[in-house]
Amino acid sequence: MADRQYEIGDVVEMKKGHPCGANRWEIIRMGMDIRLKCEGCGRIVTLPRQKFEKMLKKIL
Repeated sequence: MADRQYEIGDVVEMKKGHPCGANRWEIIRMGMDIRLKCEGCGRIVTLPRQKFEKMLKKIL
């Protein structure tokens, strides 16, 4: 996934949606882990970068 460029503040769509029904996430922190905020309910989750890149569907 080296060809995909994403930054803090970008909204992304993941392969698997959140239980609240939303599938849009905002990137709020980057590093070894990626911290995402659900656009639907505001829940914040942290994923390891490898798992994030594997689950990333598209950058909106």
